[in-house]
Amino acid sequence: MAEHRSMQRAALLDAARTLLSEGGTEALTFPALAERTGLARSSVYEYFRSRAAVVEELCEVDFPVWAAEVAAAMASADGPAAKVEAYVRKQLELVGDRRHRAVVAISASELDACAREKIRAAHGGLVAMIVEALGELGHEQPRLAAILLQGVVDAAVRRIELGAAEDPAAIAEAAVGMALRGVCS
Repeated sequence: MAEHRSMQRAALLDAARTLLSEGGTEALTFPALAERTGLARSSVYEYFRSRAAVVEELCEVDFPVWAAEVAAAMASADGPAAKVEAYVRKQLELVGDRRHRAVVAISASELDACAREKIRAAHGGLVAMIVEALGELGHEQPRLAAILLQGVVDAAVRRIELGAAEDPAAIAEAAVGMALRGVCS
């Protein structure tokens, strides 16, 4: 029974990812989740009490996966500048991932305080990954530099998500250039 519930919960989360990535937050409804999974609408409530609960669990499940991918890319990089580049590039590579599109849709929606805090904490974990490399590059305030660097990454993500006129590769190059050389390059 526990295994069946676990599989149903995973199916609901997968359906939620698809709904969010295809139609944004408006698409994430319990009737739509029920339809995608073949469950009765009332059964969806047995797994999640609200849309916010679905969002919270998606963050708990998906964000560590992305963070691990970013950490692995940084670990394979040689030297602090290469780690910064890997940090930026890997996050931008993940933009096309369905899990990422889902969380972008989530972050644009109205969430309860608990869900917003979980998203903030997850982003804080990403920022913490790069602090040491920025310190090694000589930044006097590596934590502040990391926060600002994540702002550059977030702006590049939004630009790619919007389907901007620039090619995603050009956006990635510009973001890496800003990360490594600032706006003077």
